[in-house]
Amino acid sequence: MDGNGRWAKARGLSRTEGHKAGVEAARRAVEAARNLGLTHLTLYSFSTENWRRPAGEVRDLMGLLRQFIVDDLPKLKKEGCKVVIIGDRENLSMDLKALVSRAEGETRGNSAFVLVIAFNYGGRDEIARGVRAAAKAVAAGELSPDDITEKTFGTYLDTKDIPDPDLVIRTSGEKRVSNYLLWQAAYAEYVFLDVLWPDFTEEVFAGAIDEYYRRERRYGGVGAG
Repeated sequence: MDGNGRWAKARGLSRTEGHKAGVEAARRAVEAARNLGLTHLTLYSFSTENWRRPAGEVRDLMGLLRQFIVDDLPKLKKEGCKVVIIGDRENLSMDLKALVSRAEGETRGNSAFVLVIAFNYGGRDEIARGVRAAAKAVAAGELSPDDITEKTFGTYLDTKDIPDPDLVIRTSGEKRVSNYLLWQAAYAEYVFLDVLWPDFTEEVFAGAIDEYYRRERRYGGVGAG
């Protein structure tokens, strides 16, 4: 979800106001995903690299996640949405850890729609944490090195219970994967949009999905002709 800062700058607003507009776009995206018949949606809300931003901006982003959980959790629960948070939680504040656990715990039994929020997430960091977890299992005698396959290693990742993405959308004209779902998106289709994230609408979302359906996915094989 890229372009909050540029959206705000173009309007003479602060970056915080841009991020607030980005939260509203996230709400629209969740609603649009459900309207479009999707079962899973992952939003990249804060990366492991975002800690390099000014302290005030980081504080504001943390506050927006808190606000999103507190304000939106009742509605998400009522609508049968399951909330999953992926990313490293070790250096999050105690209250944020508690909120994350609350969001997951209160929606664990839901199955109508799965909303995944990638927070303090980085693809390389996730893979490194997965390697450490697998290595500890080997050291404890719980796992044989010969049994480590793509499938078994996937169980040590944050997304072990989440299907790999079919489509990855990046807004704002940037054409980078930016350390996002590096393992899981190996065969995902990418759509890069010039639209800034606060301007992301259901119509834009539907257009990206239409683009996806126009492509032929071969997974390294030969097409159907």
